[in-house]
Amino acid sequence: MADTKREIERKYEAGESAGLPDLTGVSGVEGVIDKGLAELDATYYDTADQRLAAASITLRRRTGGDDAGWHLKLPVSDGVRDEIRAPLSDALPRALTGLVRSRVRDAELLPVVRLQSARDVRHLVDASGGLLAEVSVDRVRAERLSGGDGSTDWTEIEVELADDGDPAFLDKVEKKLRKAGISRSKSASKLARALAETGEPGETGKTGPAKQPKQTGRKKPKVVVTVEPEPPTAGDHVLAYVRAQRDAIVELDPAVRRDVYDSVHRMRVATRRLRSSFRSYGKVLDRAVTDPIGDELKWLAGELGVDRDQEVLTERLTAALDELPRTLVTGPVRTRLRTWTHARRGGSRRRLIAVLDGKRYLDLLATLDSLVAEPPLLKAAAGTPDKVIGKAVRGDFAKLSALVVQAIDTPPGTDRDLAIHEARKKAKRTRYAAEAATKALGEPAADLVKSMKSLQGLLGDHQDSVMTRLALRDLATQAHAAGENSFTYGVLYGREEQRASDVERALPGAWATIFAAAGGPGGL
Repeated sequence: MADTKREIERKYEAGESAGLPDLTGVSGVEGVIDKGLAELDATYYDTADQRLAAASITLRRRTGGDDAGWHLKLPVSDGVRDEIRAPLSDALPRALTGLVRSRVRDAELLPVVRLQSARDVRHLVDASGGLLAEVSVDRVRAERLSGGDGSTDWTEIEVELADDGDPAFLDKVEKKLRKAGISRSKSASKLARALAETGEPGETGKTGPAKQPKQTGRKKPKVVVTVEPEPPTAGDHVLAYVRAQRDAIVELDPAVRRDVYDSVHRMRVATRRLRSSFRSYGKVLDRAVTDPIGDELKWLAGELGVDRDQEVLTERLTAALDELPRTLVTGPVRTRLRTWTHARRGGSRRRLIAVLDGKRYLDLLATLDSLVAEPPLLKAAAGTPDKVIGKAVRGDFAKLSALVVQAIDTPPGTDRDLAIHEARKKAKRTRYAAEAATKALGEPAADLVKSMKSLQGLLGDHQDSVMTRLALRDLATQAHAAGENSFTYGVLYGREEQRASDVERALPGAWATIFAAAGGPGGL
């Protein structure tokens, strides 16, 4: 079983003779406790082409110290990582290898570097003896195990914040270190430094370019040639957006596997953004290539949403039930809701992990990599962004406009519900097209994104009401068949009808405002 620890730390350069300054002068520190010397021996794993290192991810097996075992470190932000630990074993733990599958794919994980460290540890404590931070002086020897045969050694200082500590405390420690002439490390991690300094010739590290022969005689005047970079094309902007969504899917994969809050929803949104961009920018990227990829993205979004849609529906029903006065709640409504929810959950964590480990998903990731590496660009991709991208966004907005007007003109009932739902889907697509256009078109596109989010929220509330009413009918039918009072379901149904009616009344005015702000179909 793996457990997770949020690690907030900073690393500093230290020469061979460097020592720690007196840290009792740091504000809030009442004592510095010597915890002795620890001998650490860690072997780091990666693919032959260092895919984990490229993503600032480390996977190691370490002995020595008080946390021997397997450690996987995933970047969160600058100086912040999530460390997922698994017990010490000879083989790579499946609990950790699954978390790097979106990076590694089918490549083999190999031992790449061995780090042996003599760690001199001190604890900074407050007046009550509580730990503020752990400071260590690490004397490191690195040995390359694959991809090179070099070795190197160095000394560094590491300051790790105590669990639940205030990150501002690290600034206070750093101020003291800087006064002592100790500066931040140029490498993000020990592994990064080891790889840089022990690689084969030609890699970044100690081996540099050959020295040029010294020039003699009269110096020639320098000729400086300034080459202006080519302005970005429409294709550049679209590909940047596509690449960002591909990266989001890959980066969110470990969070989804760990069931991190909102990670499933965010990955699902990334798949939808990608699919929408393929459709909106069909004049830039060849749809003969992107349409099949879009089908696979639709499949993945569906798998991600198996439990999510039911979860959202249950939350809405529970909230609505909580708003009712007790006098309007008759019968075992909450028990019935729990039973109904459990019966309708079509997926599970195990099912979702199986999808992420499956060949179809990994093939999709490989296809997205190929798309980004060799994009199927059409002639319009070379065009100016304001012309090509602006035309695409205006086209989506015009189609949305027609759908909204149709929804407004349709009499209340099932047909209007369907029309509003179609307008909602088109509002999403227009929003995503405008997101991709923000760097090219600037403020008008950014304003359109905000308008579309507002419209999407309004229309989404209507669709949620439609789905909730369907669920309430199902619940009422089950309750009636079981001999339970179905009165409360009728009350909730009526409230949902009212919410939908409120949206329908608000839609014409909301759309008129959005349409005018966007400058009509010829805007942007």
